[in-house]
Amino acid sequence: MLYGADPKDKHPMKGFPQICFIQNTVSNPNIIVGDYTYYDDPEDSENFERNVLYHFLFIGDRLIIGKFCALARGVKFIMNGANHKLDGFSTYPFQIFGNGWEKVTPQTGELPYKGDTVIGNDVWIGYEAVMMPGVYVGDGAIIAAKSVVVGNISPYTIVGGNPAKPIRQRFEDDVIRALLEVAWWNWDIEKITRNLEKIVAADIEGLRNCE
Repeated sequence: MLYGADPKDKHPMKGFPQICFIQNTVSNPNIIVGDYTYYDDPEDSENFERNVLYHFLFIGDRLIIGKFCALARGVKFIMNGANHKLDGFSTYPFQIFGNGWEKVTPQTGELPYKGDTVIGNDVWIGYEAVMMPGVYVGDGAIIAAKSVVVGNISPYTIVGGNPAKPIRQRFEDDVIRALLEVAWWNWDIEKITRNLEKIVAADIEGLRNCE
């Protein structure tokens, strides 16, 4: 019996290396990626980490991406290390150049900190979209190409633009609640494989009754 691609395979589509299951390539312990989430990039799909910017271990923020996400080429994640001090007259980071300027090094807590960036499960992020620090993207959301996400996105919502704004909700509220309760992405892969037709359809009762 076949149960889809091997989540531990870097390139699950033989002869098509631009698709990469990226949990098998990241080395930063603060980047956590779920099974079957892929990055599509014909230049270097294994080097997803180059798209996670200003991510410094001493800051400690994490990028958490769920299962079954589809990330298009050029997606960028701006992390908290990009932030400058905002409460003074100048935002220029004098201290990083030393030579006497280190006297204005910000103290712990003086730099803006938005926390972890969290992408839910079954999220589709379009070409060259940008995620700003600390955003939360709900399960089943879709982010249009070249969008700039500056705030949280509700589950099963399509957003686009700069800054990204809701375009429409994919399903009615009661269906979304049911989808989040079912959470098919947490099923074992045998159950997912048995019920693929229901997962890709739009019959919530059928999905609820999967065995």
